[in-house]
Amino acid sequence: MILVTKKAPDFNTSAVLPNGSIIDNFNLYKYSKNTVTLLFFWPLDFTFVCPTEIISLNQHFDNFKKRNVKILGISCDSQFTHQAWRNTPINKGGIGNIKFIMISDLTKNIQKSYGIEHPQLGIALRALFLIDKQRIIRHQLINDLQFGRNINEIIRIVDALEHNEKYGDVCPAQWQKGKKSITPTSKGIVHYLSNNINELY
Repeated sequence: MILVTKKAPDFNTSAVLPNGSIIDNFNLYKYSKNTVTLLFFWPLDFTFVCPTEIISLNQHFDNFKKRNVKILGISCDSQFTHQAWRNTPINKGGIGNIKFIMISDLTKNIQKSYGIEHPQLGIALRALFLIDKQRIIRHQLINDLQFGRNINEIIRIVDALEHNEKYGDVCPAQWQKGKKSITPTSKGIVHYLSNNINELY
């Protein structure tokens, strides 16, 4: 299911806060109001690729914070399993003290509403959604279970969204923050390709 350009499905559920406490009334819309939000799903706690992604996102937390982007992680594990995973040391297969909220989708209703449930296993695929301040999904990424996501690429997309909203320009292939963008006109693309073709290699 393609959700880009559509409003992000709202939800209410239990969650573990960054301080390790549990709340039972977390609401996506209330939390993400007027804020760019990165919502990412992982299949299961206490597994293999999942902790590498969560720890990597946590290591990059300040890069998202300075861009005013909130991170929300979610799987079909209970809030108590999330809490136990946080309380398990990294060298014992845990994830340690994570700086972002970990959401419980025990009923699996959220992963179904985002269309990212594995058809045989009933767990979430490695899905990620970038939601803008108007709650519109602007980017989605979905991997099969075996492949971890690239956090630097996610940051690049965040920067591209901010650049487009600020300047109105569009961002070409291989674009990075600080590189040339394109004025979305016939003259704009001619100018870009005439002067920046090497950026595409």
